[in-house]
Amino acid sequence: MGNQVEKLTHLSYKEVPTADPTGLDRDDGPRIGVSYIFSNDDEEMEQQQGPGQDAGDLQDLPEEQLQTSLPAPQQPYDPRLYEVECSVYYRDECIYQKSFSSGPAALSTYSPENLLNKCKPGDLVEFVSQAQYPHWAVYVGDFQVVHLHRLEVSNSFLTDASQGRRGRVVNELYRYKPLSPSTVVRNALAQVGAKERELSWRNSESFAAWCRYGKREFKIGGELRIGKQPYRLQIQLSAQRSHTLEFQSLEDLIMEKRRNDQIGRAAVLQELATHLHPVDPEEGDGEPTRTTIEHSSLPHLSGSEHVPAGY
Repeated sequence: MGNQVEKLTHLSYKEVPTADPTGLDRDDGPRIGVSYIFSNDDEEMEQQQGPGQDAGDLQDLPEEQLQTSLPAPQQPYDPRLYEVECSVYYRDECIYQKSFSSGPAALSTYSPENLLNKCKPGDLVEFVSQAQYPHWAVYVGDFQVVHLHRLEVSNSFLTDASQGRRGRVVNELYRYKPLSPSTVVRNALAQVGAKERELSWRNSESFAAWCRYGKREFKIGGELRIGKQPYRLQIQLSAQRSHTLEFQSLEDLIMEKRRNDQIGRAAVLQELATHLHPVDPEEGDGEPTRTTIEHSSLPHLSGSEHVPAGY
């Protein structure tokens, strides 16, 4: 795979953004640096997924071929089957948490039409489907969202941006203090039309989260990648067991978290069982166990040549 030279988002270090237009990320001083830069939008990968093929991909087929080309009906989407419970820590502070223990409605999904009734301007929306990367967007009112898709920030109707996937409001996943709804909407709308080398985000989640929280950590090259890894992704395997991966930047961690969402819970658990030393099940009777690994310990994280284009 390797570096996708034709999709570099910045031609030189000077072009890497170092501050947000709102000026709200100056609390910890500058944390800028170079980044592994690939295609900015992982939704390109979704087009290769058979089960998640969009109906829009079929619109140019002859009518007589539609019956055989349409994907088979999928089972109802159940987050408990496909998604991974996880928490994200910056040093000792929990900055993100996805948990099923918050109640059955915590991660419930809705059809795009029903989701519109739950959205308010400034909300973060996540569209999910089995075997696809989750797609994030910012609801800006009037049934519309702003989102990063295929290397461009676009303003679309929510129903169109969903591409038939179910969705939910995810304001509570990240624990940063949000900006005011009007500022979130203004941040999103100001980026409409930005594409390719103008972009400062690698995927739809990073873009939407930046709009809501205004933190440079969501941007490409927003943090130095030197020294000890301050970010931890804690993957919950069971009530008593977890594994922790360490990262030097939030940007890298989000890419891994999204990859886990795309391959699904069963594949993540199998991968960890294969590549990490197993823990004796009897040890699960005590405190939750944790295996901390470096960013390069798993094969898919062993270097830039293993990061897929469009991820």
